[in-house]
Amino acid sequence: MAYEYVDGNALAGPLLEVFALDMTAAIEQCASCGRAGPVATLRVYSRAPGLVARCPGCDEVVLRYLRGPAAAWLDVRGAVSLQIPLPPET
Repeated sequence: MAYEYVDGNALAGPLLEVFALDMTAAIEQCASCGRAGPVATLRVYSRAPGLVARCPGCDEVVLRYLRGPAAAWLDVRGAVSLQIPLPPET
């Protein structure tokens, strides 16, 4: 059974609550297949508790995000790295 998903831009609002930057532009590298690309290109599923983001190359879980009333959990064990673009220093 195929589940419907949206792209990684669905993570913009939830991740903005945790980080002070737009994380959809961050470059993630999949721990399973090595594919690298912006978080916005991940396939995000919301039928689980929280959001589950899968690699569009191999379909492995790269990121999980769950928000409770007083805390948020971010699991990125499916990513080798997460390169976060920063604004220029002033």
